[in-house]
Amino acid sequence: MGVDRRLGVAALMTAGAVLVSSLGSLGVANAQAAPSAARVVVAEAGAAAFVAPGRTLKLGAKGAEVKVLQARLKELGYAPGKIDGRYGGATQAAVWAFQKVNGVSPTSTVARRTWNALEAPKAPKVLVPNGKPTRVEMNLAKQVMVLYVDGRVKLISHTSSGSGIPYCETANWNGKVQRFCGDARTPTGDYKTTWRRDGWHKSYLGQLYNPIFFNGGIAFHGALSVPLAPASHGCVRLPMNVAGMLPGLLGKGVPVHVRGRFVR
Repeated sequence: MGVDRRLGVAALMTAGAVLVSSLGSLGVANAQAAPSAARVVVAEAGAAAFVAPGRTLKLGAKGAEVKVLQARLKELGYAPGKIDGRYGGATQAAVWAFQKVNGVSPTSTVARRTWNALEAPKAPKVLVPNGKPTRVEMNLAKQVMVLYVDGRVKLISHTSSGSGIPYCETANWNGKVQRFCGDARTPTGDYKTTWRRDGWHKSYLGQLYNPIFFNGGIAFHGALSVPLAPASHGCVRLPMNVAGMLPGLLGKGVPVHVRGRFVR
């Protein structure tokens, strides 16, 4: 990239108040204040500023630059999988999530715009300003899930929610061949996490990995396919590595706020 960019303290004036979000242990500071603003994350005092290596990376890339990418994403609260220098599916999903949060068109390529954003990243838009300090916000418009713990961003993940395409499918369920129909929507609203299952859970519409239910039969769950567009029957699909860690981070009775609408 050739230019030694340094993150400076960025101030944003909103209604006469200045908001500064500082980089925390996972990279994103207290997200409770001034939620509607496009907030800039800055380095803590005394912390070394992140300088992007600048090399264009694509899915399948290997090497030190990939490790730098993975470490930075993890620092900011994303889940790129192992910091192993291999640009695989988990890292791709984390890149997608980061790009969507930062207004970059999601692709598998990490080029100048994405590296620039990694040097001066934005925090996710807060959807529920007066929400509980520990909560989940599901942004259907961006297909991004954010877990807040004690008022701070703990995890940001790419998702794929309900496709919105009505379906009718036949399945052998409870010993009988039955037909199931629905609208494949992930309804907006305010819910709470309820029951869950460990490992693979068989439903009449397919297999769910580590499902955590929050609205009847609608759950956050791992899936082998988590495309950029909504594609599920109504659940919120997560990358497998995210679904593997989420049960240890998200308890029962935690508020879940679903907002927005995806535009194809």
